[in-house]
Amino acid sequence: MLNITNNRIDKWVDLEKYKSSKVFEDNKGYQNIKRTIWVFSILLFVLLFLPWTQNVSGTGSVTTLKPNQRPQTIHTTIAGRIEKWHVNEGDYVKKGDTILFISEIKEDYLDPNLIENTGNQVKAKESAVTSYEGKVKALEMQMSAIENEKNLKYKQAQNKLKQSYLKVKSDSIDFEATKTQLKIAKTQFNRSVNLNKEGLKPLTDVEEKRMKLQETEAKIVTQENKYISSQNEVLNATMELNRIIAEYAEKNAKASSDKQTALSSQFDTEAQVNKLKNQYTNYQIRNGMYYILAPQNGYVNRALQSGIGETLKEGTPIVSIMPSEFDIAVETYVSPVDFPLIHKGEKVRVWFDGWPSIVFSGWPGASYGTFGGIIVAKENFISQNGKYRILIAPDNSEKKWPKELSIGAGTQTIALLDSVPIWFEIWRTLNGFPPNFYNPASSEQTKK
Repeated sequence: MLNITNNRIDKWVDLEKYKSSKVFEDNKGYQNIKRTIWVFSILLFVLLFLPWTQNVSGTGSVTTLKPNQRPQTIHTTIAGRIEKWHVNEGDYVKKGDTILFISEIKEDYLDPNLIENTGNQVKAKESAVTSYEGKVKALEMQMSAIENEKNLKYKQAQNKLKQSYLKVKSDSIDFEATKTQLKIAKTQFNRSVNLNKEGLKPLTDVEEKRMKLQETEAKIVTQENKYISSQNEVLNATMELNRIIAEYAEKNAKASSDKQTALSSQFDTEAQVNKLKNQYTNYQIRNGMYYILAPQNGYVNRALQSGIGETLKEGTPIVSIMPSEFDIAVETYVSPVDFPLIHKGEKVRVWFDGWPSIVFSGWPGASYGTFGGIIVAKENFISQNGKYRILIAPDNSEKKWPKELSIGAGTQTIALLDSVPIWFEIWRTLNGFPPNFYNPASSEQTKK
């Protein structure tokens, strides 16, 4: 009907009998429509070969670059009861300012003189340690004195044993000399008897020799007794040495046992002193925890607890604070199929909710209202929403991000990849294929 091809339908069909053919037969608008269709087809065909920048899009929100600059919740370290609020919602607080005062509710810490009493206990235990140290030193001195006395006694007994040995030797010599004298006396007596029988010696001489023999026999008995007594003294001196060793070993063992007992008591008391010092320090620190302080400069966003007299458990959130100084950033989420295409250090385009923008994802140069960013971190573990989190910082080489941005504002991002023809992108999208695997150029190649 439009007569576009050479195989015209009017050669086979009589078009004059149709009203529609008569309407368009001499209509000049028909020629314009035909030209328009041709121009549109040519433009569409040319458009398919125009370059298109592949990209990875994501949605997220405004956050801060450093973790310590993000909104934080202050918790109570100890259990207590709310006594007084020192701030209101929206107030600006400096680091160390008092936010809330709580009082004690646990019975172990209700004593107002708890710290003082604990300090007195520490002093008393330290005095006990000093006493045990003195007792240990006294026992050490006693052991030293016992050892000195033992040495003197032992040396004295050794001298006595030596004297006994010498006396045994002297008595043995005297005993042998007495034996010799007895032998001489017997010889002399026998000689006198024989001479008396021969008439050469008088009887008085024989009587003298007999008397001398009897004296010598008596003397030898006495000398033998002395000799045996000296030997007994040697045995007694030897036994005295053993007795001294045993006696002073017992004394030394008893003193050593007392010393070890004193040392054990000293160490036990020192352990108690350290425990009390630990409690004393803990009580001092706990007293400082009754005042909830601001950890950094910022604004009180919201009071999570309210009222006076309300009890709190350990770790209960009290207020939320937003730091006053922070480095802004964007956290965005990309699908797992696009995650391998994201690289740290790549540049991305960002636009913010409520900020006027016109975005052409395939032609970033024609977009308006977008801001430059650089990927500074990416998580390698999937988030709860089934996507991967990417952290983006401002690109200092481009225009600065708006100062009016607030934490938590919505954002959208585009990470630019490779450039391909439009027909290829349409074909890839229709088939559900991912973008071309893209590795960013190195810094040296970028400079060249």
